[in-house]
Amino acid sequence: MRKLALNDAILLNIEKPARYIGNEVNSVMKDKEKVDIRFAMCFPDVYEIGMSHLGIQILYDMFNQREDVWCERVYSPWTDLDKVMREKKIPLFALESQDPVRDFDFLGITIQFEMCYTNILQILDLSGIPLHAENRTEEDPIVIGGGPCTYNPEPLAEFFDLFYIGEGETVYHELLDVYKEYKAAGKSRREFLEAAAGIEGIYVPLFYEAEYNEDGTLKSFKPNNENAPERVRKQVVMDVTDASYPMKPVVPFIKATQDRVVLEIQRGCIRGCRFCQAGMIYRPTRERRVEKLKEYARTMLENTGHEEISLSSLSSSDYSELKELVLFLIDEFKEKGINISLPSLRIDAFSLDVMSKVQDIRKSSLTFAPEAGSQRMRDVINKGLTEEDILEGAGQAFEGGWTKVKLYFMLGLPTETEEDMREIARLSDRVARKYYEIPKEQRNGKCQITASSSFFVPKPFTPFQWASMYTAEEYVRRASIVKHEFQEQLNRKSLRYNWHDAEVTVLEGVMARGDRRVGKVIERAYELGCLFDSWTESFHNDLWMRAFEETGTDIGFYNLRERKPEELFPWDFIDVGVKRSFLYKEWERAMHGVVTPNCRMQCSGCGAAGFGGGVCYEGKN
Repeated sequence: MRKLALNDAILLNIEKPARYIGNEVNSVMKDKEKVDIRFAMCFPDVYEIGMSHLGIQILYDMFNQREDVWCERVYSPWTDLDKVMREKKIPLFALESQDPVRDFDFLGITIQFEMCYTNILQILDLSGIPLHAENRTEEDPIVIGGGPCTYNPEPLAEFFDLFYIGEGETVYHELLDVYKEYKAAGKSRREFLEAAAGIEGIYVPLFYEAEYNEDGTLKSFKPNNENAPERVRKQVVMDVTDASYPMKPVVPFIKATQDRVVLEIQRGCIRGCRFCQAGMIYRPTRERRVEKLKEYARTMLENTGHEEISLSSLSSSDYSELKELVLFLIDEFKEKGINISLPSLRIDAFSLDVMSKVQDIRKSSLTFAPEAGSQRMRDVINKGLTEEDILEGAGQAFEGGWTKVKLYFMLGLPTETEEDMREIARLSDRVARKYYEIPKEQRNGKCQITASSSFFVPKPFTPFQWASMYTAEEYVRRASIVKHEFQEQLNRKSLRYNWHDAEVTVLEGVMARGDRRVGKVIERAYELGCLFDSWTESFHNDLWMRAFEETGTDIGFYNLRERKPEELFPWDFIDVGVKRSFLYKEWERAMHGVVTPNCRMQCSGCGAAGFGGGVCYEGKN
């Protein structure tokens, strides 16, 4: 019998104790004496968020398929338990065994969003692991990071021993085999890190040095160890159909953010939106075979008892077998009471027909993401969507019975004018007008159009990585212009408008394009009490501003300047396959409002064809 790390008195006095007890359906239990490697897989947010993440489920299943590895899960304790653990000196523990994380060989942390960075320090701190990699001993786990934020790992460089750049199904087995060999031979932590640096896709920050110019920009970034490569190449799974996939995903005890079976239908995106990091770093687009997905759907529903199935993709409408797959899911599962969720669809006749079959139209809303109000701005960002497409889709939706539509926009995009801002409200009004064009007797009451603005954050490996940002005050000013324009519209009673937190956006921008010097800001913010920064109720901008001030770090240097064409970026040592020259060409096309066709219409020579497959080679086999 395993003993719980938290006693009943603690569990009964904290919010959602089921977050911390483990033993869920499909969780994996092993004898720790019979494995060679113990791996703690961490999502640095609360259980409900982490349990919704497909990437961790994939790696958890893949690692546990090995008899010599036991992979367990760790999540950030919410603030109530965090306080208790510090007071009672309870070390952070893994869910399955309830053993302290510090007893493990590896602590793997997935880094999905910049605003989780203080939570990463919480994980290390509560585990009793030194925050700085250079201070760790043979007694500490190897701390490895993965996920989209590792495409600029530099703000976190001093806190990690390793970063895995790319998709986890490729070289993790090689890395674990090397560790097992070195552990058996009694070799040192440093010897293992040197061996790991020689594995493609593995980045060891300790083995690199940054040098800066007088103006603060990066002068050079070079290896200081002969085992470390000049450039680290991202890992890509070219055959996604036969890649590892969890047939028995762990089923949470409490409702997770996404409590459903997830079918990943493809990786990558053909669209080339210039603000979208995922669309660039996950190139080339690779599809899973439809017959395999049908098999996955049956097996996973059987193994989990979930009552909903969702398709996962950056742009589901671009999956070439979508029609066959969706019609199969409807035919096979709709009568069995299984809900079918279809996110990331373009609103066209087929999509609306399908959604009418799987949704309660009276309760559900449709989501469009025009991203910009004016056609000029949509061309700048290469959205590939005309106003005619938007209004035609909305009109078809209203005729089909929908009355609720959500519209997503971005403010603060490069070249944005006040006219572009006002067009957000005007386009929303034109969408509402499409509803009132329907004869009154065919309408379902009033329509409700909810428009939301997030603020643009330039991300590494996008054409907009050269762009400047604005201050929080300027973002709010822009949102106020849009709000005022909404109040001027004819159908204002049908329109609602809201916007995201501008202060969080500013911080996200610093982390996204920061260098190693930003690490001290993150550490100071954590020391001051910053935690769960992506949660409104626990975000403290004043503490962050104090951290910048106390460390002498200028937010403006990272956000309020356009980069020069030749500037060396902190992430330039990573090879994602997409060439910097292509990204800069796209930046120039954006400045002239020139649209680039999607990958199926025309190859733009981005460089992803170098991986030898996917959409780049469709029809060439």
